[in-house]
Order: sequence, then C-alpha cells, then structure tokens
Amino acid sequence: MKAALVLAAALAAACLSTPVFAQKSYGPGVSDTEIKIGNTMPYSGPASPLSITGRVIAAYFDEVNEKGGVGGRKLNLISLDDAFSPPKTMEAARRLVEGDGVAFIFATMGTAPSSAIAKYLNSNKVPQLFLISSASKWNDPANMPWSMALPWAPNYTSEAAIDVAYARAKNPNARFAVLYQNDDAGKEYLRGVKEALGTDADKAIAMASSFEVADPTVDSQVLTLANTKADVFMIYSVTPRACAQAIRKAHEVGWQPTRFLASGCANKATVMAPAGLDAGKGVLSLGALKPFVEMPKDDPAMAAYIDFMRKRLPNADINNVAGLYGYTVAEALVVLLKQCKDNLTRENIMAQASNLKNVPLSLLMPGITLNTTPQDFRPIKDGYMLQFDGNDWIVASELLRGT
Repeated sequence: MKAALVLAAALAAACLSTPVFAQKSYGPGVSDTEIKIGNTMPYSGPASPLSITGRVIAAYFDEVNEKGGVGGRKLNLISLDDAFSPPKTMEAARRLVEGDGVAFIFATMGTAPSSAIAKYLNSNKVPQLFLISSASKWNDPANMPWSMALPWAPNYTSEAAIDVAYARAKNPNARFAVLYQNDDAGKEYLRGVKEALGTDADKAIAMASSFEVADPTVDSQVLTLANTKADVFMIYSVTPRACAQAIRKAHEVGWQPTRFLASGCANKATVMAPAGLDAGKGVLSLGALKPFVEMPKDDPAMAAYIDFMRKRLPNADINNVAGLYGYTVAEALVVLLKQCKDNLTRENIMAQASNLKNVPLSLLMPGITLNTTPQDFRPIKDGYMLQFDGNDWIVASELLRGT
C-alpha cells in the first residue's frame, strides 16, 4: 500500500511539473517515429461480435497516421485475438509486453480478460489504459495504479442503481427479476441492484438467475424468471447473443415487464435486430455515447463518424454501437497522447491519464466529459436513459448523475 501511495504521489507530481516537457523522454515502445500500442480483442469466440471495436480502433489510428501521427509519431497498433478467454489474454499480454515491446496495453475487451492481466501489468508497471469494462474494481489507484477503464457508461454498481431508481420512480412497489452473467461483472451488477434496493432487496427481488458466457442459450433461465411475473426484468451480459435471446424469449412467452438492458448490449445491429425489432420495443438502457442516427441533421460529429465508417470499413454494420465505441476510445487515447507531449515514459502516460480535465469527445452526449484525478480513475460517471423505439435508440431522460 505504501509503495502504491508513493507511486500515486509521483504520478501527480509528474503531471503538475512543466519542465518534464522541455526535452524528449521516452519509455519502452516509443521513439521519434512511433508509439507501439498493445491490444487484445475477441476476434473469435462467443464475444466476437464485439471485435468490430478493434477494427475501428485500427482504422482510426490509420487515419491519424495518414495525417502525420501524434507529435510526428505513428501509432503502431498490435492487436491479438484472445477469444474472450482470460488464459489467452494473459498469453497475448506477455507476448505484447515482453516480445513486441509495446509502450502500454490499450482497450482490452471485457472484465474477465482485463482482470486476468491486471496483476501482471501492475507488477511490471505497464499502463493498462482505457480497458473496456464498467466494473468498479478499476477505480482503485492505491492497489492498481496502472489500470484504468473507459466504459460505455457509469460502472456496473452505478448503472444498476440508476436503473433501479428509474424503475421505482415509475412503480415504487415493483418486483425485480435479474438475469446476470456468472462472472465478476455480472455479480457486481446484481450486487448493485441489491444495494440500490437496500432493506427491501429480499422482498423486491423476485428471482435472480445466472448463466455462463459459453452457454448456447438463456431460454430456460428466462422462462423461470418469467414465471415470477416480476414487474421489472434486468438483463446483464457482455455477449450480444445472451441479451438478444433474453429479449426474444420474454417476448415469445408474453411476459411484458419494464426491461433494462446492460449498457454494453444497447446495440441495434447485434442485439435488437436478432431479438426482433418489435420484441425490443420499449427496452431501456443507460448510456453515455450518442445513439446512432443514420441521417444526422444537426450533428456534424455523427456525420463525420458515418463518413469515416463508410470510407474505412465499408463492409461493417455502421449501426453497431461497438464500432461507435471503438471510434470514441481511440479518440480518447489520441487526446491523452497529445497531452503527454514529448514525455512518453510509462510513468507520465499514466500520470496524464489520471489528470484528465473536462475532456470532450465528439460522440459523448451533452454534459458528459472525461474527468480523472490520481484519487479517482473513473473517466465517465454519468449517463442518459435510452429507449429502443422499435427502430432506433432515443434519449428518454435528462442527464442522470452517477455516484
């Protein structure tokens, strides 16, 4: 603990000190001409629909490089397939750090894969930047000073609390049914639901049922939950398949509760369309990113994203929110690297990541900016409630503040 606090103080001092930029200072993976960036993505396996995030990140960096890179340095992304399997993530991370000599690991997909490599990266003082998970565990600068997430929405406990509060505002006596993925992320979401319900949890939760990522279907769990006739159905998963199946099966059996979908599944292309657009009508989800609009009239940022996708990834489904997120997280990294200027040591990269001040990104919704401190590693704390109208996700609330 003492060593971690010393490191945190050093990082804060590095960020506040201006002379560090007087001359070039490089760490591993950085030179006058390039910055090596390591990444893992589920290009195969049950979470493979999310791999478009990695392809969009690569395309975004290609565009940045064509314009001269960052400070004249090209962004060299080395992205490996981990199939959403933690042992494979560990193998890939070692190869990236020890073999390829990357400066840092960036945007690893998912809580379990990111958790598998966190201890290794922190022990070796390698930044684990903007990993893709909403787990609250990543806000732990004292014990994991080299790990920071950039989630789709506020962390799972905050998301669950906002969902519960939104449901109870409509129906104070609502009974809840929860379907959750049987891993750390899913258990954290369930814990957030229970904490939000407080002393009413035992009475208010009609049933909670878990499933494994590799399960071919969640139909049996949904049927059991539907038999409770709960007023609210809360669905947590990172895999689009499970989210789509849960929505479709509940619709097929005529169960019509208020439905909340995990923020990572608020995706028309990979979830709502497979579930059936009519089946998904009315589903709610918390988000910080702008809902995709195919023909934006007054949003040049969304128009720029659409142009980018059509030019760079013409065969990708432009309505896949995982692509929109990839664009956003890549944009965030470029902002961070520019903030580092010519001091691209691992220590200063992490110091700058922990000192983001009201950073706007083109596809974040109004009122949401990135903010971190050496004591608080949560870049996004707030969100909006979105609702699927049978064709698109639309904004259904004012800005909702997380805790």
